[in-house]
Amino acid sequence: MGRSTMSAARVVGAAAAAALVLGVSACGSGSGGNMEAADGFTYWSMWRADEPQSQVLKAAIADFTASTGIKVTADWAGRDVSKKIGPAIAANQAPDLWDQANDAIFGATASAGQALDLSPVLAMRVPGENVPVSKVIPAKYFEMLPKDPSGSNHYMIPYEVATTGMYYNAADPDVAAAMPSAPADWAGLLKVCDTLKGRGKPCIASEGEDPWTNGLYFDYLLNAGGIDVSKLAADKTGAAWDAPAVLAAAQKVEQLVRGGYLIPGYDATKYPAQETNWANGKAAFYMNGSWVTSEVSKQIPATWKFASILPPGVKSPDAALFGFSIPKRAKHADAAEKFIAFFMQKKQMSGMATTALNITPREDIPAPAELADAQKALSGATVRLAYDGVAGDWSPKVLDQNYLDLWHGKITAAQFVAKCRTDQVSYWQARG
Repeated sequence: MGRSTMSAARVVGAAAAAALVLGVSACGSGSGGNMEAADGFTYWSMWRADEPQSQVLKAAIADFTASTGIKVTADWAGRDVSKKIGPAIAANQAPDLWDQANDAIFGATASAGQALDLSPVLAMRVPGENVPVSKVIPAKYFEMLPKDPSGSNHYMIPYEVATTGMYYNAADPDVAAAMPSAPADWAGLLKVCDTLKGRGKPCIASEGEDPWTNGLYFDYLLNAGGIDVSKLAADKTGAAWDAPAVLAAAQKVEQLVRGGYLIPGYDATKYPAQETNWANGKAAFYMNGSWVTSEVSKQIPATWKFASILPPGVKSPDAALFGFSIPKRAKHADAAEKFIAFFMQKKQMSGMATTALNITPREDIPAPAELADAQKALSGATVRLAYDGVAGDWSPKVLDQNYLDLWHGKITAAQFVAKCRTDQVSYWQARG
């Protein structure tokens, strides 16, 4: 996984969905494909053959075939699988199983009603564990997903979870001195930043040109203030921007900028310059996804100890899912469903933590040590999609440039809110 996976998938998904609308005229076979078990099924994966996730999945496929006699024909297609799935469904050449991020699956198939409802899989028993799949995959991960045209949010079954947060090196003596414990409120975080500043260390590393990762501060602060970004974005009058909690969130972002807490030069460099600086200990915190631990693994010294916090007051951490989906027109859906349930076993899914070094949705599988804090953050009752699932062109048309202007100190929080309000009204007016 990489830093662009969650946002790029929306674009790919939209194109695939268009192909479905143009090319699909039948609902497909649904659950209960017309196959004998020995016939097998086809699987298109988002992972390349040389990636750790594919190694875990290859081992599971071998175990599954040995256990059931069902053969799996796998194509390790890589991330472009999202571009292929829509045309394949339209041509009635879809695989029986595929995997991708939740937003890619929704955009490519589920939003057009072409993903099978996998509720029957949730009712299946996990082999060897005598519990249904629904007992090992928390319902909160489905509850955060948008619903397909039939009202279902069970169009995918996850095996990996990613989240975002403020990552840091807990072994850094400057951080240890400034933050003996996680700050309880925003004033506490600013105090940590002030202490770091006094010790000559920038508080926050930032790839200044990236509105998505930097915007997560605003996203999380809105969540702390009880604001749902999807509702904020959907208000055609722009009046939702007048809520005091919106301005308060923007003002806190402005405090980070005006307080001199961001690493010098952040607004004049390109990725991965500041990520590298952070990995080299030149700044304390770096807002990014849980994949960042893998991105910098070859840059950090052996003494580095990954840890993470969320901005104080956050009610629900964000999450992104990676997992299986079955096209409605799959010819061998039954076998694919059996494999999904098979992979939900602790002994199978554990490889996503131990080999692929990621968090799984099974809370009884410990995350890698570097993601222990991230897993703990996800252990609460609720999770949410980043930016509350806002997709499409709203962010680039309304939020992104205005936010970067705020983040670069070019405008105030009040000006940012006013500009977003105005641009949002224009955005919706242009759509009639």
